[in-house]
Amino acid sequence: MSDDSADLMGLCKRRGFIYPAFEIYGGVAGMFDYGPLGCILKNNIVEAWRHIYKGREGFIEIDSETVNPKDVFKASGHIDNFADLITYCTECQAPFRADHLVKGFVDNPDILTPKQLEEEFEKHDIRCLECGGKLGPVDEFNLMFKTHIGPGSARVGYMRPETAQGIFVNYPNLYRYNRERLPLGVIQTGRSYRNEIAPRQGMIRMREFNQMEVELFVDPDDKDWARFPEIENESLDLIPNTTLKLTTMTVKEAVEKGVIANRVLAYFVYTTKQLLTMLGIDPKRLRFREHEKDEMAHYAADCWEAEVLLSYGWTEIVGIADRGCWDLSRHSQFSGQDLTHFKKFDEPKEVEMDKVKAKNKALGPRFKAKAKDVAAAIEACKPEDVKDGKLSVTVDGETYDLDGECFEVVHVKEKISGERVIPHVIEPSHGLDRIFYSILEHAYDHDEKEDYTVLHLRPIVAPIKVGVFPLMEKDGLDKVAKDIYDAIHRSGAEAYYDGSGTIGKRYARMDEIGTPWCITVDYETIEDGANKGTVTIRDRDSKDQKRIKVEDAKAIIDSLLAGKDFKDL
Repeated sequence: MSDDSADLMGLCKRRGFIYPAFEIYGGVAGMFDYGPLGCILKNNIVEAWRHIYKGREGFIEIDSETVNPKDVFKASGHIDNFADLITYCTECQAPFRADHLVKGFVDNPDILTPKQLEEEFEKHDIRCLECGGKLGPVDEFNLMFKTHIGPGSARVGYMRPETAQGIFVNYPNLYRYNRERLPLGVIQTGRSYRNEIAPRQGMIRMREFNQMEVELFVDPDDKDWARFPEIENESLDLIPNTTLKLTTMTVKEAVEKGVIANRVLAYFVYTTKQLLTMLGIDPKRLRFREHEKDEMAHYAADCWEAEVLLSYGWTEIVGIADRGCWDLSRHSQFSGQDLTHFKKFDEPKEVEMDKVKAKNKALGPRFKAKAKDVAAAIEACKPEDVKDGKLSVTVDGETYDLDGECFEVVHVKEKISGERVIPHVIEPSHGLDRIFYSILEHAYDHDEKEDYTVLHLRPIVAPIKVGVFPLMEKDGLDKVAKDIYDAIHRSGAEAYYDGSGTIGKRYARMDEIGTPWCITVDYETIEDGANKGTVTIRDRDSKDQKRIKVEDAKAIIDSLLAGKDFKDL
C-alpha cells in the first residue's frame, strides 16, 4: 500500500468513511464496514447511477436473493469456471493468488496457465512474501462461498458472486412486466460475495462487496440505440485487444472502425465515462481497456473495462460486457423454461419446416392426467432435440424418455407471424466499493508544507453539502445558525452544525471530509450596519467568501447543488 493510500485510509477511518470490519477481534482481510459519512457517500453514488439508468434510460429495478441454489450457478458456469489460481508456500503454507505474484514481470498475468505461472516463479525467483520460502504448484480455487439451504445438507446453495443471475432467472417475469417487448433494461444493486485468496489492496479486492449491475436484453439482430447520435462525437480513450495501445477516438469512429463491436455496447461504454466523471473520477486518469481473448470471462462475447489510475496502478472499476445469449440459453437449458422473445414479422411468412408432433392417442393411456402437459412439452421441442429416435421431456420436474410411439417428426407448411429468439445481453457492471475508493483517492489533496488536507469531492457525492457555524455559541449567533441549519437540512441537503473550536479549525474539518460550502454567522449578522441579516458563505476549492442574506441561504445552496457556479452568486 502506498503512503498516499495509507494516509487516505487513515483519514477514512478517523472521519467515519470506512472502518476495518471486526477490528476489535483483529479484523478480517478484505472486509470493511461503512461509517456514517461512508454510508452517505455510497448512497449518493447509487442515486447518481439510478438517475442515469432509471431516470434517463427508463430501466426497471429489482432486488433478488443473495443465496442461490446450486442449479443456478451450474447453469451460469460459475461452478465449473469461476476460479482464481492459487499457490501455497511450501514452508509456512501461506496462500497467494498466483497471477498477482508475477505482476511487474509479465504484461498480462491474467492469461497465464498454471504451468506458465510456475515457470515465471522459477525464472524470476519469486518466493513467499511472508517467509521467503519456495512456492508450491499452482491450482484452481473456486471463489464462491458454499452453504446449505434448510437444515442439514438438504440443498446445496452458494452466496452469489454477482447480482446478475437474480435478473436472468427472473427474465420471464420481467419480460411479461415489460409487455413482452425488447429492449428490456433491468438494474440491481446489492451485496455479492467472493472468497478472495489473499486480498491485500484495501477496498479494491473485498470478500463481501457491493455491485451496481445493469442487464440490458436486446434483439440479437438489433444492435442499435436510439440515443447513440447524442454521444457519437464524444471521445473515448481506448486500448483495443488488437493493438494493446492507447488510442483516442470518437464513439462513432470506434464503431465504424470495428474497435467496439456495436452501437449499443459503445453507447454504454460512453455512458460509463459520463457517470464516472460526473461522480468525480479524473478523466485524465480514466481509460477503457478491452479484454484480451484469453482473458474473457466464460460468458463474454466482448468486454471493456473502465480502468482508473490509483496508487495501486491501473485498476478496473467497471466492466461493460456483451454477454451474447449465454445466460438465457444456459438457464433455459438447465431449467427447461422458455426464456425467449417473440419477434414479430412486418408481414406473415409462409415457411416449410420440420416439427415434432405428439401422438395423442398413445399418450392418453400412458400418461393419463398428464397427457396434455406431456404433449405440450413434446411439441415445444425442436427436431434436433430428437436423438437416435428418442426424445426427453420434463413435466412438473419429472423427466420422461419417449420413443417413436409417442411422437413423430413431420414436414409442414405454415404461415407464421414471427419467430422466437433468445435475447442478447449488454451488461455494464459497476464495482460500487471500487468506485467509492477511486472517487476518494482522486479527490484527495494533502499539502505537506501546510499539513492541510482537502477532499475535492463533487457536490453530487459529498456526504455533507454545507457546514453551518456560529462565530461564537452565544449572543444569539447560535440560534441564527441553527435556524439556517434546520432550513437546509430539512429540505433534503445534508448539513452539519458545528460550534466548537476556531473558525479555521472548523473549516479544516469540513475541507477534510469534502464539504463544498460553509456558512458562518458572525456579529455583523445581528448588529446594525450594511451587513445586518447577512452571513458569510465560503467555497471549499477556491476559498472565496461572499455575503448572502440569511433568508436566501437555503435557496442559494439549492442553486449551487443544481450546478450554479459559486462566482456567479
